[in-house]
Amino acid sequence: MGNYKFILSGGGTGGHIYPAIAIANELKKRHPEAEFLFVGAKDRMEMEKVPKAGYKIEGLWITGLQRKLTVKNLMFPFKLISSLLKARKIVSRFKPDVVIGTGGFASGPLLKVASDRGIPCVLQEQNSYAGMTNKLLKDKVAKICVAYDGMEKFFPSGKIVKTGNPVRGVLVEMNVDKNEAIDFFGLNPDKKTTLVLGGSLGARRINQLIEKELDFFRSMDLQLVWQCGKLYFEQYKKYDSESVKVFDFLNKMDFAYSAADYIISRAGASSVSELCIVGKPTIFIPSPNVAEDHQAKNAEALVAENAALMLKEKDLDTEFEAVFSELHQSEEKQNELGNNIKKLALPDATKHIVDEIEKLLIKSPLRGDLEETTK
Repeated sequence: MGNYKFILSGGGTGGHIYPAIAIANELKKRHPEAEFLFVGAKDRMEMEKVPKAGYKIEGLWITGLQRKLTVKNLMFPFKLISSLLKARKIVSRFKPDVVIGTGGFASGPLLKVASDRGIPCVLQEQNSYAGMTNKLLKDKVAKICVAYDGMEKFFPSGKIVKTGNPVRGVLVEMNVDKNEAIDFFGLNPDKKTTLVLGGSLGARRINQLIEKELDFFRSMDLQLVWQCGKLYFEQYKKYDSESVKVFDFLNKMDFAYSAADYIISRAGASSVSELCIVGKPTIFIPSPNVAEDHQAKNAEALVAENAALMLKEKDLDTEFEAVFSELHQSEEKQNELGNNIKKLALPDATKHIVDEIEKLLIKSPLRGDLEETTK
């Protein structure tokens, strides 16, 4: 049948783009002659990130629906029609064997067009609360790869495969020695280390909390590796010292995780999946500014397994010190959280997702038999 062709679609945030690239890399490893095309949303970060990873991308003129009445919403029907027309052209021209959607509004039109033509489609849902686009596509796709139990409330149970979320390969190995990591950051090996993560751009409320609690951490003889994010680095770099290491972005995450005794983090799907593999006691502070409050739901799924702690932003000023002190003082609690979160790790997620995609290759319609309704 010649070389396989794959279209991967998703984007808007790193949480949708990174899994798509990881899946493409694994497919490429197994099928070196395969052709790949990414489809994203014009003007979003995938248009930059995907070419950097070595893949071609085409952009659709599409945005998500706003949750309140705005001028952008009035444009939505026109953008949707434009995107569906362009998706038809892309599918007719490229003739994919399988189409993979990783969520985000860009994947909607592409997967609708492909599934209507009988091309096998796979969805990858990263969160414990399914996104709107994936929910709309659930009846049209062949398989839905998920990372959490209980996803039957969103998707047909016969299509669900629990695979986990793709994570960076370097973390699956996690073979950095703790002393090497401590040395790398210039930390004191006799002090415990707290790693603070707010995402690549940063999290304003987490940064405000850390700034306010610097004396509290000092009183407990703790040191910090604080990723404050690119947007906030200028504001917080003044706190960089022997015991507080301030970074805009951490390139060597395996070193950062290795150095850490405790982790304070947002609860995006890819962060949660990584932290399960890392297996360290974690306090999640979910972002309240995300669709369907999915970060809180991701964190709650771990809290229910006694695998992490969670604090909502509104409770930080009143509860953070008590919750952190209790964790710091109880080695039993630290071990319990670390062991339980590690039990939830699915380090081979990318391989399992690609296994599911490969099962569909034999069901793909013969290339050339696709109706070329759009030239």
